Amino acid sequence: MSIKVSKCKAITVLLPGIAISVVVGLAALFLSSHYGAPAMLFALLLGIAMSFIYDDSNCKAGIEFTACHILRIGVALLGLRIAFGDLAAMGWKTGMLLVVAVVSTILVGILLAKVFGLNKRFGLLTGGSVGICGASAAMAISAVLPQSPENDRDTLLTIIGVTSLSTIAMVVYPIVAAYLQLTETQTSIFLGATIHDVAQVVGAGYSVSEQTGDLATLTKLVRVAFLMPVVMCILLVLKLNLDSDRNAKPPGVPAFLLAFTVLMAINSLVSLPQVITDSATDISRFSLVISIAAIGMKSNLRKILVVGIKPILLLVIETLWIAALILLCLPYL
Repeated sequence: MSIKVSKCKAITVLLPGIAISVVVGLAALFLSSHYGAPAMLFALLLGIAMSFIYDDSNCKAGIEFTACHILRIGVALLGLRIAFGDLAAMGWKTGMLLVVAVVSTILVGILLAKVFGLNKRFGLLTGGSVGICGASAAMAISAVLPQSPENDRDTLLTIIGVTSLSTIAMVVYPIVAAYLQLTETQTSIFLGATIHDVAQVVGAGYSVSEQTGDLATLTKLVRVAFLMPVVMCILLVLKLNLDSDRNAKPPGVPAFLLAFTVLMAINSLVSLPQVITDSATDISRFSLVISIAAIGMKSNLRKILVVGIKPILLLVIETLWIAALILLCLPYL
């Protein structure tokens, strides 16, 4: 009986904050469907606007739960969007180019963060989000980094930056591809290998043609597949105590990462009905949207405004780096 009472009490404590996050997420999806801007960006901005709610003791626990645990559910379900066969379908040259693009973008982020006098974890966070899959990667990487007072602020900055840059790229990159007279295949790889978020890749690809949209989306999903090995490498580095902060306690392998791997393996070995994969995609997207709303509500806008131009410049340079690298290598594929 006591166990049931404690469970009911826990639900009662969490419910207000979760409900607020869901409402903000639904509002973001509504605005996104009517105005064409990314739902994650709307969720973030609405969350920031409602950050005063986080100080309410009735909502704080639920907002924390949403920003942490529901976020991890959304990332784990990304595993059902990709399969090992997707990697083989790209061909080894394209696959190697994507590996180089992801790894080099992360290294550029870490190096530039040091040059700009920023925390190298911020460079890792931004490089990973630009190189892999935008806001989803930022949240997954943030979830395994040692927690610190700056962690939420850095995650928020990264999400705002990559979502904004991804939206700009969705409009500009098809024009660049047409100006450079890229072939349909080259255009698809360029869009899928350089735009940060999946939704913007889809928007850019299908604005060119249906075939371009299909191949661009496949290219992007291959980049999403790199999320698991990159996060595993981060965990390994933390375990080996190579981080400059010797007092940081490296976390163990998180359950959501294992779930991501298992779901990806299931999707590779079993032909799942489309209704299952589509439902998992929708649940994953909604989980990430309400999680970003919760992260926005946890944020302190004044702390974000005082960081200066350097983080924005870092994100812009990383974006230009991966775009230039892909364009230079396209003729050799």
